[in-house]
Amino acid sequence: MSDGEWVVQNITGAASTKMYRCPGCDQEIRPATPHIVAWPFDTGMSDDDRLHERRHWHTPCWNARARRRPTR
Repeated sequence: MSDGEWVVQNITGAASTKMYRCPGCDQEIRPATPHIVAWPFDTGMSDDDRLHERRHWHTPCWNARARRRPTR
């Protein structure tokens, strides 16, 4: 994929306790919904920068990110 290297974590439904907005479809990811958290892999980033760059994605949206652009 040409969008760089990413750190990706799968989040289980049990571990998902907050609502997030998916940048791929701009829809809510409701609590208890399994999804993906991703942020750019950059060894030069501070921990605060990494935290700021994390995004919560629906798994299908993450997998389709090459075919669609983020909505915001």
